[in-house]
Formats: sequence, structure tokens, C-alpha cells
Amino acid sequence: MTLTDLGPLAQQLEAQAIELPSWAFGNSGTRFRVFGTPGTPRTPQEKIADAATVNRFTGLAPTVALHIPWDRVDDFAALRAYAQDLGMQLGTVNSNTFQDEAYKFGSLASPDPAVRQKAIDHHFECIEIMNQTGSRDLKIWLADGTNYPGQDDMRRRQDTLATSLATIYERIGTDQRLVLEYKFFEPAFYHTDVPDWGTAYAQVHALGERAVVCLDTGHHAPGTNIEFIVAQLLRLGKLGSFDFNSRFYADDDLIVGAADPFQLFRILVEVIRGGGYGPDSSVAFMLDQCHNIEEKIPGQIRSVLNVQEMTARALLLDRDSLELAQRENDVLQANEIMMDAFYTDVRPALAEFREARRLPANPMTAYKESGYQQRIRAERVGGAQAGWGA
Repeated sequence: MTLTDLGPLAQQLEAQAIELPSWAFGNSGTRFRVFGTPGTPRTPQEKIADAATVNRFTGLAPTVALHIPWDRVDDFAALRAYAQDLGMQLGTVNSNTFQDEAYKFGSLASPDPAVRQKAIDHHFECIEIMNQTGSRDLKIWLADGTNYPGQDDMRRRQDTLATSLATIYERIGTDQRLVLEYKFFEPAFYHTDVPDWGTAYAQVHALGERAVVCLDTGHHAPGTNIEFIVAQLLRLGKLGSFDFNSRFYADDDLIVGAADPFQLFRILVEVIRGGGYGPDSSVAFMLDQCHNIEEKIPGQIRSVLNVQEMTARALLLDRDSLELAQRENDVLQANEIMMDAFYTDVRPALAEFREARRLPANPMTAYKESGYQQRIRAERVGGAQAGWGA
């Protein structure tokens, strides 16, 4: 397939943007070990520089998300200016209520009013940071929940959570959004306070139109039909953002598309079908991954390229023929039309597409040959490497 074959679809790919997570450039690992690598960023500025490098080679990643307190600096206006000098914008601000000792039994849903206020105040700080960075979205993921039956009253926790979220929602600006992320287990195992899309939807629906849901592709039980959730949330007008990653077992946070590229394709088919892609959509595409053994920057490059490739395949889907087959209950023909789009090799066309935009045809090779990895290994010596909890 060539660029000519893409035709007008190339224009639809032109404005694709995928936000990078600052923490993906830090050291990460499993519960048993966090592996350090030479050249790992030591400051938020170095994380942004690495994110800008991904964007320079792919043209797909013009924003980088922050995580507070991991990315706390004395002057966020200066950090914003630094990012802009590198051709980047600061994106989603992610709160952290899962590493402070006070949150052992919960944060926004804690039975302790003082702990709840501490968590609310932390989100107020995040909103102030958003005001300084120009960020639109405050993303909230909670580790809140219980490990044992009877440990706490689940219904009361829902009421408490609703009150806490409402207090935070009242503080966000008219051009800002509260984005609530869900996860069905871990670190709480008996129940989590926001375990699924339905609970997240119920909570944000009660808040107002500027409260939406974040769908993390690794935060579901095995076998969950994620594209159905995408369709529902788009249908209800409450899909705010994606955290793209991939998993084999649970929340593996692997490179998106690595475990199940067909799932990524199916998700993007529903995103496009529901109006979640394009200049008129407010749905944010973002990665949320941890590169445990692979190099961070090429891991992010590979990830955004995987999203771009599956987006192109989803755009190629012959929707008119598919709808006709569906209306005629031609089960096998409808499935064949889906599979034809999925099996189309768009890589040669995308290489031409990148070259037409003065980008490397093969960003992975170009990065490897650039010498950037060798340079940061030599320059970033000393200091504390960024990682979980830093």
C-alpha cells in the first residue's frame, strides 16, 4: 500500500496527537525490582527533553503529561516555557493519592475526614499547577478500596467519594475537565472504589458536563470487551481520554498493541465510529506505560507508531459495505470486511506519509542512528534518577 492509496485518509492522520507520560521516561519495574538504566532523566526538564525527542522523530507526540508530586518544580510557568522552547506543550496533570502513608486506608474515600481533606487539598494544588501550565485535564486515579469483607462500608465510601469529587470539581476552571480513571483491582483486592466504567460514569455524571471518564486499556478483567465500553462512553458523551498500553495478564503497562494488536484496532474502529477521533473530538489519546527492560525513548516511539498504524487501518474500514452486511445479517461478510481492514499493511504508506512531512520514514532506525541515546548516557551522570516515587 502506498501514500496514494491512502488518499484523503492521509489528511485525517495529519493532526493525530498522542500525549506522552513523563513517568514513562523514568525507571520502573515490577513489585520485586525497579531496574535503572544509564541516561534516565533526573529532572522533569530531562523528561520533557526525552518526550520532545519522541515527537521530533514521529511528529505524533506534541504534549507531555505531568504527575504530581513526581514532577513538582518551583516554577511551573518556567517549566511550561521550557517545554514550549522544545516544541512541546504540558498536558494532563495527574494527581497522586497512593504513595503517602496517610492514604493507607483510602484518600478521597477515606473514613477519616482529615485524610480526605489532605487528598482534596492535593487536588487543589494540581488545579493551581494546571492554571500555570495551561493544562486542560485533571486526571484522578484512586488506589482507594478494601482488602477484606467488612473492612469498611462500601456504600458509605461511594457517598464519601462523591462528596470529595464534587468539592474538587467546584474548583476546576470553565475550560478544564475532571477525568476519573477506573481500575478493577490493585492495590485493593476485595473491592476498589472506582472499579469499572459504570461506577466512573455514575460519579462523573453526577458532577456535570466537565467531568468525564478515562479508559485505561489495562484496567479490565481478562476477556472484557473494551471496544463495547468505548462505544457506550462515546454514546453517553462521557469518554474523556485513553491511557493506551497493553497487557497479557493484568495491568502490565506494556507497549500498546504488543499483546493484542487486533484489540487496539477494534478499539480505534469504535473510537472513529463514535466521533472520538478528529479535530472536533475532545477525547485525548495518551500513553500510560512502564518500560521495565527496554529503552524508554524507543519504547515510546514504538508505542505511538503502533497507535498511528492501527488508526490508519481503522480509517480504511469500508463502513458503507460493513453497514450493508450488518443490515442484511450477513455475519461472515461483515466479519470479512473488518478483517480486510485489519490485515491491510499500511506501513509503506505511513513511511511515505512521514517523509512527505519531513519526518524519518523509519523513526526507530533514525533514533538509533541519531546518537541521542549515547549522548544522554554520557551526560546524565550523577544525581537521582527519576522513577517510581520520584
